[in-house]
Amino acid sequence: MRTKADRWRHAIGFELIGLILVVVGLNFILGADIGHLGVMGVLFSVIATGWNYVYNILFDRAMLAMRGSVLKTLPIRILHAVLFEAGLLVVTIPFIMWWLSMTLWQAVVMDLGMVVFYLFYAFVYNWVYDQVFPIPSHSPQA
Repeated sequence: MRTKADRWRHAIGFELIGLILVVVGLNFILGADIGHLGVMGVLFSVIATGWNYVYNILFDRAMLAMRGSVLKTLPIRILHAVLFEAGLLVVTIPFIMWWLSMTLWQAVVMDLGMVVFYLFYAFVYNWVYDQVFPIPSHSPQA
């Protein structure tokens, strides 16, 4: 298991690198102001973190009520991930439309693009992180 300090380094690194990549990438693609995109990126990071906390509590309570357990099968994990992203899109798409003066279609395409980016980014980031910071064989559990 990883230590708490390692988990914090992992989480902060993930958010900071992801934010930089998204802001620079969107600046290149859209030509929008990097400061404007940075504000949006930070806001979305905070929203996603808060939504993650609330959503997981609600999902676990629903599982307990319906199944009597919070153990997740593969289909439930897939449902969990899809519903999480759908809930996030409901909040972020209207904001993108307003903040970047986009149509609904443009905002949907951009937001779905960010979802796909983060899917691959999370895979690569976690793989690289595990190579750079291997899990110690006898570390305190966190």
